[in-house]
Amino acid sequence: MQRTATLFIAIIVLSPAVISAQTRRRNTRRPPTSAITTVSVVKRQGATRVADQIKNLSRFLYLLGGVARGIEVADEAARRNEASPTILEQTRRNKLSVRTSIQGVREGLDKLELDFRTSPELNRYYIRLAGVAAGAARAEQQAASNQFEPAGRTLIEVANRLTDVLLEML
Repeated sequence: MQRTATLFIAIIVLSPAVISAQTRRRNTRRPPTSAITTVSVVKRQGATRVADQIKNLSRFLYLLGGVARGIEVADEAARRNEASPTILEQTRRNKLSVRTSIQGVREGLDKLELDFRTSPELNRYYIRLAGVAAGAARAEQQAASNQFEPAGRTLIEVANRLTDVLLEML
């Protein structure tokens, strides 16, 4: 009987400990947002912006190929005095459109370079990115002097450089 009483007392004493152990909540506190997480978010956003520039440049280069060929044919016809005033006007508008578009590409790349240079999280990639805006400026100058095919080749070099930066970021 004394054994049973001791056992009964032990059960009563230990029961609250067992019950509280079973109902105790575990601490599922989330770790605070660390600098590593912030860096990876900024890095992903930077990579997305580089990819967007590559897409825009690729789309532009695709269109430039056809337009540049048309400009070249129209200029040749104008040299031989075989072009109508309508064709000459269309060619003038196409040249202006190409120049304006290349200027827009350069401005976008200037902003991308500036953002990478001034962001501590992206600064390490700036070294590879530096100069893409200068390449677009060179293409802009080539287009201004009616050298549309060389301008396109220069922009292809810029796209290649952007691709290298994107690969490094991955």
